[in-house]
Amino acid sequence: MKKKIDGTEKLLTEVELELMTILWKIGEGSVADVMEQMPKERELAYTSISTILRILEQKDVLQTRKEGRGHVYIPFLKKAEYESKTLQRVVDRVFEGTPVALVKQLLDTVHMDEKDLAEIKKLIQQAGQKK
Repeated sequence: MKKKIDGTEKLLTEVELELMTILWKIGEGSVADVMEQMPKERELAYTSISTILRILEQKDVLQTRKEGRGHVYIPFLKKAEYESKTLQRVVDRVFEGTPVALVKQLLDTVHMDEKDLAEIKKLIQQAGQKK
């Protein structure tokens, strides 16, 4: 049984998250597939990508399937699950468990147009109706 990232485990490193974001986007892929999706200005060697993907497999974030002489990497950890765990960790550790402080900081820091604000208001109304 594969273990999943929970609140006690460490978050992904920046480069791990970069590669996971590519795999979440394409669904699954080989080292070459991931490398092809990297931004052109991002210089990361094939061997580095391969090593990081194997580390992610060891962390039980990815599963692999043997295909020919290589491997295809498949996200085991769902993007929404990682986002949820990461956000909860930020609320707990940075904002001392106060989601309102996070939202206030978001509104104070990130420029949002009227469309963004209207969408946020709609989400808040929907959340209030769930209770």
